[in-house]
Amino acid sequence: MKLIGMLDSPYVRRVAVSLKVLGLPFELDQLSVFRNFEQFSAINPVVKAPTLVTDDGTVLMESSLILQHIAEIAPRSLMPKGAAHTRALRQVGLALVACEKSVSIVYELNTRPAEKQHQPWLDRVVGQLRHAYSALEAEIPNDWFGGEDLMQPQITTAVAWRFTQHTSRGRLAAAEFPRLAALSVRAESLPAFRETNFTEAVFGPAK
Repeated sequence: MKLIGMLDSPYVRRVAVSLKVLGLPFELDQLSVFRNFEQFSAINPVVKAPTLVTDDGTVLMESSLILQHIAEIAPRSLMPKGAAHTRALRQVGLALVACEKSVSIVYELNTRPAEKQHQPWLDRVVGQLRHAYSALEAEIPNDWFGGEDLMQPQITTAVAWRFTQHTSRGRLAAAEFPRLAALSVRAESLPAFRETNFTEAVFGPAK
């Protein structure tokens, strides 16, 4: 398998971390949808990160759909069974909302000219981001790992939190979300996260 995309994308990173947690071999080709548009489009003409090229050459996109494929070939599931499954879906959904809103903030502030930025819309997105993390903070236990195997809710939440902290510095104080902050510290110390760490020069050292 080949995973295409930059690790500074939370969507690419959640797939990469999941593959490593599951012990599935893959090649990472860090192509930027901006800087490497032509090279990326030769693999996937719609230039969507992440893109996964399967062993049989099928080109997949969208992180959740890629993870559905991975679930079919993985040695174990990253989602719980039974009653816990619905709650896990909610937690992953909240974390993905946090990713989406964080990316929206990055695009608004970094790609749109300052005179065209719309503060009321930005305030709305920041509010949605805060609500997503507040809901996650309220749901998760103090020790979310619980001595069990790392699962998708923890993976996606930890990836989202670090991305937000590095791209929207000062908007959400870690002290307001102690459980999320603790989860991030513990997750980033694990091999699957260390081996998929995005360039420190881009966003600075992990916190």
